[in-house]
Amino acid sequence: MNDAIQEIIEKTGKIIRVHRERFSHEESFIDLSAHFSHLPGTVLLLSGGGLDCARYHILAAHPYITCSGRGRTITITTGEKSLTFEGDPFKTIKALIRAYALPDPLPPPELPVMAGLFGYLSYDLKDAIETLPKTAVDDLRLPHFYLTAPAILLVHDRQNGTTTLCIPEGPAGAIQEVKETLYAIQNRTQEPRCNGTTGERLHSNFTQETYMAAVETIRDYIASGHVYQVNMSQRFQIGFKGDPFSLFTDLFKKNPAPFFAFINAQDHAILSTSPERFLCQKGSLVESRPIKGTRPRGKTQEQDDDLKRDLQESTKDDAELSMIVDLIRNDMGKVCAPGTVRVSAHKRLEPYENVWHMVSIVEGVLEAPLDAVDLIQATFPGGSITGCPKIRSMEIIDELESVRRHIYTGSIGYISFHKTMDLSIAIRTATLYQGSLYFSVGGGVVYDSDPLSEFKETLHKGETLMKTILGRNRAVLNPSYVWHNGRLLPTEKACAPISDLGFQYGFGFFETLRVVYGQIRFLDDHIRRFNQTWEKLYGTLPPDLSWDAIIERVLKKNRLMDQVAAVKIVSTSGTGVRDSFDGQLIVSARAYRHRFEETGQKGIRLISAPFPRESWLSNHKTLNYLEYYLAGRHAKEFHGDEALLLNPDQSISETNTANILILSGNTLIVPETRHKLPGIMEKKIIALLTAWGFQTAKKKVFKTDLFQAERVLVSNSLMGAVPVLSLDQIPLGGSSGIIDQINQALL
Repeated sequence: MNDAIQEIIEKTGKIIRVHRERFSHEESFIDLSAHFSHLPGTVLLLSGGGLDCARYHILAAHPYITCSGRGRTITITTGEKSLTFEGDPFKTIKALIRAYALPDPLPPPELPVMAGLFGYLSYDLKDAIETLPKTAVDDLRLPHFYLTAPAILLVHDRQNGTTTLCIPEGPAGAIQEVKETLYAIQNRTQEPRCNGTTGERLHSNFTQETYMAAVETIRDYIASGHVYQVNMSQRFQIGFKGDPFSLFTDLFKKNPAPFFAFINAQDHAILSTSPERFLCQKGSLVESRPIKGTRPRGKTQEQDDDLKRDLQESTKDDAELSMIVDLIRNDMGKVCAPGTVRVSAHKRLEPYENVWHMVSIVEGVLEAPLDAVDLIQATFPGGSITGCPKIRSMEIIDELESVRRHIYTGSIGYISFHKTMDLSIAIRTATLYQGSLYFSVGGGVVYDSDPLSEFKETLHKGETLMKTILGRNRAVLNPSYVWHNGRLLPTEKACAPISDLGFQYGFGFFETLRVVYGQIRFLDDHIRRFNQTWEKLYGTLPPDLSWDAIIERVLKKNRLMDQVAAVKIVSTSGTGVRDSFDGQLIVSARAYRHRFEETGQKGIRLISAPFPRESWLSNHKTLNYLEYYLAGRHAKEFHGDEALLLNPDQSISETNTANILILSGNTLIVPETRHKLPGIMEKKIIALLTAWGFQTAKKKVFKTDLFQAERVLVSNSLMGAVPVLSLDQIPLGGSSGIIDQINQALL
């Protein structure tokens, strides 16, 4: 690690001093920051409201160092140079702070920070401090920490309305060059911003029942003497497309809390609306402001006063906050001078847009020669969002929460190069990653906790995020429903036993249908193919069911009758040990948008799959679909949309989701192959073109034939007929006029 840090220092040079000057801007600070929001490494810290911890707006941009890591694998990037090494995250951060330490120990009184590291420490960084079990799934696999050292730092003082530009001389480069970069970015014409579109439903990793059951489990642990309190959370997820910064701006306007933060972390973005300070340092003086106790705001002044009074007089919340204050005093006492840790304020009520919070302030004097990183290690993660005692609480959290928390209840802010620090607790915080938005909400559970009240409290805390994300007047959780073996159930309650051969071997199959405003397209054809596969694979008669009625029930329950939907019928074989059917029959539905609406393309790009394929199972839409999935993933890795599947003799078969058809003159060519899925849409297109006077020819087709064809198209039941634009990045020609006519006739 030391060699890596030394190499970085040699590359950038140490900080000689920090250049400071007044910076004028006509735009609001958040509008000014919008010019930088698209740049990787940008960190924006906004202060909202009138509390005493909400004085400064800070924009950190144009980093000369980016440091991130997972576990002990750490990467430091500067310019075009990137180093990856094994090391302790906290020792790495400490080494960077010491390497770039400023000659002056403190910034001038009017500035909280002039240079330093800005970004986040995820909750999962706890594993670098304590040895804890890991039973929750790390599904996002994002960095455990992400920090940047900015060449451009703008600090806006809300009290006097001034903005200061800080540039660290040395690693940032020449002052004039940095200023030119700043003005170029500031004057950049911004593209029109889309506030974002979301998926149809907000999903949680808990149902109300399972969350309440987890609260009961915690109460049992408390009764057994394991803990006094545990912070329990649930994570929500929804699809998101659009501009993250526009969503951040909307959130700030609706609920300007003291510790708003936006982080562009390259492949993911963090949006935080936290009200809670974790740690603040000014020289040797340090403080923490734990929050415990929450009530919703009232709709009338009388209701609001009653709720405020109820929180203030609550013995449960008083005990909960007192426990956490004692925990934080103990943590800070590990690194503070003896006798200096004290509670300067207790049970202070703070009003926010949707809730009342009860807050305490714990202060101390950091013992020399310890620094900010030592303070973080002694106190991280914050006791207000773990529980008491902390280690056992974190074990229980990992046991009961199904996914790793990542940023939620970690910390966001800065650690300076001159003995100041300000970190928030990352609550009311969202992560945007790979087309989805994730955020968690939770609360402290004690023995007196009511499970239903605890569940409702999480919804109150997440209300602003939910309202803004969903764009509705009220935040509603809309669970999706499926028809499962004769019953309509919430999706998360439709379960298959592990002994089902569909789970063990992919022994099952499915059909996907297009439904347009309640009208099921080609239902008879799909069910005919479904029944044929059933008889072939299972060797029994198919079920006698009114599929149209079942599908209608599913559509109505999911509120999809007034739009285009994709319906999937899934069958698994069951255990195979009974003569009667003990498998699963499932019908699900989702809103469907044509892929061209998502991509803006006019056709698809094919990439040849890296392996030949020939199996009689290809005649059916079995659940043994891994080969198709991997082929599709390969295509996307090479900037394609679909994979072209080839037979062992290199003749063309189909794509990973569609059939292939070729138009040449007045002839429709259908690739001949031993094993492929007989497509419903393919059959309809062949019949339609035959009626239009086309001659149909079935023959073996090779890739060279596609380059000579007038038009190549692919088809399936959802997207209809789609032109192929290229194969292995080589353009294919032809007009799409005939394809438009096909879709008008069939869709």
